[in-house]
This record gives sequence, C-alpha cells and structure tokens, in this order.
Amino acid sequence: MQPQVADQAAAGRRASTARTRRTFRTRHAKQTRHTIRTRRTNPPGPAGGPWWGSRKAKGLAYAAPTATFVTVFFVLPLLLVGQMSLSDWPLLAGDRGINSPENYTDVTDNTLFWPAIRFTLLYTVIVTAVLLGLALLLALLVQESRPGVGFFRTVYFLPGALGLASASLLFWGLYSPTTGPLSALLEGLGLVDDPVSFLGSPTSALLSTVFLIVWKFAGFYMLILLVGLQRIPHEVYEAARMDGADRWQIFRRITLPLLRPSLALTLLLCATGSLLAFDQFFILTKGGPDNSTVTIVQLIYREAFQRLDLGTAAALSIIVLAVLLLLNVLQFRGLRHADES
Repeated sequence: MQPQVADQAAAGRRASTARTRRTFRTRHAKQTRHTIRTRRTNPPGPAGGPWWGSRKAKGLAYAAPTATFVTVFFVLPLLLVGQMSLSDWPLLAGDRGINSPENYTDVTDNTLFWPAIRFTLLYTVIVTAVLLGLALLLALLVQESRPGVGFFRTVYFLPGALGLASASLLFWGLYSPTTGPLSALLEGLGLVDDPVSFLGSPTSALLSTVFLIVWKFAGFYMLILLVGLQRIPHEVYEAARMDGADRWQIFRRITLPLLRPSLALTLLLCATGSLLAFDQFFILTKGGPDNSTVTIVQLIYREAFQRLDLGTAAALSIIVLAVLLLLNVLQFRGLRHADES
C-alpha cells in the first residue's frame, strides 16, 4: 500500500505544479495583453503617463529653440533672398514686382563678375594650400608633450582670438608706407631706398592679405589637426617602428590616413571661408588697386549698397550659395569614396 500512496502523492504534486504553471502563464498572458492595450490607448508617456511626458515630446521640446532660431535667422531670410533675386527690388524703393530672370542675366553682364570669380578662386587656392601645409607642420611640431610645448601651442593659437576686422585694421597700420613700422624697418636695414607700398600692386596686395590670413588662422587649424593627431593610438606608431618603418613611411602610411577626418574638416572650413572673403579685402584694399582684389562677396556688397540694387545682389548671393553647396557635396562624396577604398 505504501508504494501506491507514494505514487498518488507524487502525482498530486505534479498536478499541483502543472496547475501553478498554467495559472502563471495565464496571468502573464493577461498582463501582457493589458500592457499592449494600455500602450495603444495611452501612448507613449513613461509608465503610462501623458503624451507630453514621453521621450519624443521631450526631444521635440529640446529641439524647438534651435529649430526656431534656424527658421527665423536662416530659412526665412533665405526665402526672402530668393524672392529678391526674382524681383525688381531697389534698396530705397522696395519690391516693384517680379522681373525674373533679369537679375541673373544682369549678373553675368557685370564687368567685374568674371574677374571677381577668378580672383576669389585664386585667393582660395593659395590660402587653402598655405594654411593646410603650415597648420599640419605646426601640429606635428607640438604633437608630443615636451617642456615648453604648451607655451608654443598658446602662441600659435593666440592670433585666432583676435577678430578678423581688428586683425585687418592692425595689418593696415603695419602695411602703411608712411606711418607703418614695416616700411621704416626695411629702410633702416638698407634693404629698400623708398617707402614700400605693400598694398600698391595687385600681386603685393594679394600676398599681403594672404599673409594676414595665414597669421591669424594657422593656429586655429593647427588646433583642429592637433586634436586629430592625439586621437591616433600610440600603439600604432610603436608597431610601425618595430616593423622598421622610418618617419616618412609612418607619416605617409599612418598619420595621413588616420588624420583624414580632421584634414577634411580643415579643408572644408578653409575653402568655405576663403570663398566668402570680405572683411580683409574691404579694410585693406577696398577692392584696389584698379578693382584687382574684388571678391565675389565684395561684388554683392557693391551691388546692394553702392548701386542700391538688392535684386542683383540677391541673385549673386543665390549663385554663391549654390556653388558652395555643390563644392561641399563634392568634397563629402570624395572623402566618402576615399574612406571606402
């Protein structure tokens, strides 16, 4: 009898366990269905809270100030410029109605349009090449932690803290042939007999302005490249040295490929800033001598505030914006293909 009693007890325990499992499964299924129904009928707040407490609503709230700022100060002015470019819009008379595409055809008829484009492109190429090369050299010089490196990093970066207009005024005083110290210094050293006009010819005016820009922005771009250099693991360099690579091989095979994102950012900022050059030429040369240093942005300024034609100036602005967008797209595409290869 005892084996039968034991078997009955074991069977009872198994049945009780099975009932417990079924009960648990049933309760879990009911709870799951209830949760799904709750989420459907009461979206998406935390713990079933109101919609304004959801993560999506909080994200929209955080993005709203920036979106408002961009809309008010970029999107709406851009739409207004687009309307101006299609209208007869004198500065002092206001909108006189649509005259499209007269503004765009008048742009190409301007005698300064093509010279301004050629000069702007020439200036951009020179500044970009010199700045990238010098910034990379400075970054490599202050890459390692040595005594005095912090001082040189600060000295190199210090001109970048000065505003471009202030730096242009400073160099305008330095370049002055009558009151500037540079011309007097050269005369005192016996290198020249007469006062030097650094801004008196097209070539000297261009090179003098390039020197100003390189002096001001080399430290800023050095800082960008220095951050990229410091992100390269030291183990990579150590492994290359153990394999017998020299400095040139390390620079060409390791440093440049791993520094490509920082170089791309530097190239993008430098090219865009050079294409939009205005302050330095407006203060130093005012487009002279003989309109030889007129940039495309100076031409926009002249159309808007000297010829008082906002329509033509807006058409020029739209053309410049389209060219900048195209150049940026081409740069990003080229960098993406280089990374994939």
